[in-house]
Amino acid sequence: MPRARAPLTVVVLAAGQGTRMRSKTIKLLHAVAGRPMVTLALDAVAALRPSKVITVVGFQAERVREALDGHDSDFVLQKEQRGTGHAVLQAAPRIGSRATLLIVNGDLPMIRPSTLRSFVARHRRSGAALSVLTTELDDPKGYGRVVRDANSRIARIVEQKDASTNERKIREVNAGIYCAQASKLLPVLRGLRPDNSQREYYITDAVERLIRKGEKVLAVRHGEPEEVLGVNTRQELAHASAALYARKAENLQTSGVTLLDATRTWIDPRARIGRDSILYPDVIIEGPTVLGTGCVVMPGSRLVRCKVGRDVEIKDHCVLLDSEIRDGAQVGPFAHLRPGSTLGANSKVGNFVELKKTHLGTGSKAPHLSYLGDATIGPACNIGAGTITCNYDGTHKYPTTLAKGVFIGSDAQLVAPVTVREGAYVAAGTTVTEDVPPGALAIGRGRQRNILGWVGRRKKK
Repeated sequence: MPRARAPLTVVVLAAGQGTRMRSKTIKLLHAVAGRPMVTLALDAVAALRPSKVITVVGFQAERVREALDGHDSDFVLQKEQRGTGHAVLQAAPRIGSRATLLIVNGDLPMIRPSTLRSFVARHRRSGAALSVLTTELDDPKGYGRVVRDANSRIARIVEQKDASTNERKIREVNAGIYCAQASKLLPVLRGLRPDNSQREYYITDAVERLIRKGEKVLAVRHGEPEEVLGVNTRQELAHASAALYARKAENLQTSGVTLLDATRTWIDPRARIGRDSILYPDVIIEGPTVLGTGCVVMPGSRLVRCKVGRDVEIKDHCVLLDSEIRDGAQVGPFAHLRPGSTLGANSKVGNFVELKKTHLGTGSKAPHLSYLGDATIGPACNIGAGTITCNYDGTHKYPTTLAKGVFIGSDAQLVAPVTVREGAYVAAGTTVTEDVPPGALAIGRGRQRNILGWVGRRKKK
């Protein structure tokens, strides 16, 4: 029988501080395309379906754990940051001796699962004790250089601070992604000494030691440096976000979505957008937002974790948060849907309308200048301009309920808790403090009094 393939264990190195980011927050928690970069690295390794993922944490360990909540990972603590080799050894007790070990830095937000999958496959085919992913840079400053022998095989990796003048001229650099037979790499790491300017234990020192022991070490060159190199500065952070947004935009355009200006459209890589939808410039879509087919999103609008049906029109400068918009609805311009809001099919929310935890029924309309909070509004209702649901008494929130076919006149206040029953009308300028029966007209305003000649007398004074 063929020998069973060794299980894949992934170690993610997420203990460093990242001082070049010049921030009180460690670099791995800085957002790339809307998410902490470490979560993107974990997503990529999870796609390989490894038998185990171990994340090595150090600085701000609890915050890193929180950011990775929902990812299937064990955590180990590196109390002292003494280098990459030392970090891997903290995870060693949880790594099986038969495992194929993939080591990935947590600052790789652009790494593709396909790149990691191909790298692991090539390592396994080669029979190498250790494989190192490399790339070439026009300016390799700051990176470890890959030194090759006369036969173009990797001989060693030397860090920038320890490199000679000639070695610093080498353009091939170490990307910090490794694949190894655990049974051969871990004993070598245990024997490392911090004989370098940083007094740290480097994984890279294992290259030369394994070769001296007669083991095969493979260097796999990757052609896209920006994908496999870590993010260390604010400039690189911005570049990585732009690249991920561009990658998403290209995928959407290929699948049948129109972006009028892809360079001014920011779409979360997790978002799903249906065919024949049109996105105008300056649109921002965050989180796992879903848009159905045939939608239009106009300039300046921002959608966060929303579910949008088919043929929905979102006009200029709207903010939609954690809300659901069903087929054929219209939103905006200048509308604000706060979390927990739902727009029914073919409903309309217009200019300067704000909803909070409110359901607007099928075909209902709130065309302009209203606040609707903690409300349940039935189908075929009309909400006049200036309507306010008074849902908060300073201590508690209360609900407002409008049944089917209710008409609310302009400048009405609905003081919750209150119910307006089917087919009822509320006159303009009314303050509703009691339930309104079906088919009734609620009117609650002072009687008008006209004082003849008042304007002329005032002018004489």
